[in-house]
Amino acid sequence: MDIFAGRPEATEGREEKEIKVYDLLDSLGIHYWRVDHEPISTMKEGPEIEETLNCLTCKNLFLCNRQQSRFYLLIMPGNKTLKSKELSQQIGSTRLNFAPENKMAEYLDISPGAVSVLGLMNDKEKHVQLLVDEDIFNADYIGCHPCVNTSSLKIKLQDILDTFLTSVHHDYQVVSLTTNQQ
Repeated sequence: MDIFAGRPEATEGREEKEIKVYDLLDSLGIHYWRVDHEPISTMKEGPEIEETLNCLTCKNLFLCNRQQSRFYLLIMPGNKTLKSKELSQQIGSTRLNFAPENKMAEYLDISPGAVSVLGLMNDKEKHVQLLVDEDIFNADYIGCHPCVNTSSLKIKLQDILDTFLTSVHHDYQVVSLTTNQQ
């Protein structure tokens, strides 16, 4: 698997939403590295990607409350498992569930398997609240998808938190999820 600095030279065959991510990152002066790969839909399919990028690959979950009136994007280390009750208590919400795919497409312009913090660029009306597990802050770089699951990016965490989120007018709430005991 090869790693490339920045956007692909040729964009033929790539989705418009992926190109929009590269356009925004480039316009913000955010440096990133990219690997292209076969479509993946779970963290279990990505060890080679994580090894190539040499960064923390995040698990991104699109969630909502029971009434489907509040939507959340949770970013957490890939080795953690969501404990809905634990998270719900921290954010003062009713029990959280996975949000419907149609809301994911409507608010973030992404589909399952491609969920990413970068999808917040499409949430102009701020329907989605970003939740970041505290262990993410131990990483200098994180891995995420450019709104498609056929490429993965390595981006400096501070560039995401300071530059990217500011430009898309989103903030984040830090949460503390316990690690599974083996």
